Amino acid sequence: MEIPILSPVYNFSYRHQQCTGFSLIEVMVTVVIAGILMSIALPSYQAQVQSSRRGIAKTSLLQLHLLQEAYRFDHQRYATTKDLALPPSEFYTFSVKNVSSSTYILVAKAVGTQSSDKKCAEMSINQAFKRSPAACW
Repeated sequence: MEIPILSPVYNFSYRHQQCTGFSLIEVMVTVVIAGILMSIALPSYQAQVQSSRRGIAKTSLLQLHLLQEAYRFDHQRYATTKDLALPPSEFYTFSVKNVSSSTYILVAKAVGTQSSDKKCAEMSINQAFKRSPAACW
């Protein structure tokens, strides 16, 4: 004789098998998976942040390059560090080196948290638009 699906015996046994929460094992597996995903995603995120800050520094160097040319047009020489309004930045310090009437080098040096960007810790551009290191530009 078959027990009908709606019999009281069937419903009684079914009610006791329902889960009411998560087991410790399920929570631990979820935490481990989340940890693995974070260990993969965090370095990628940090690399993107460094790249973004590097882009801002490159833009600032290009703007300073234009300011140098405008200064030379007015003064027949290139500006020194104190003659230019260098952009404020918490990630790079800007300076002008080897200034003469016909040459200069604009330098952006990484500071603070950006100094961990080893391959592009110091970027520069000169009056002939030569940029170094080339991999950073």
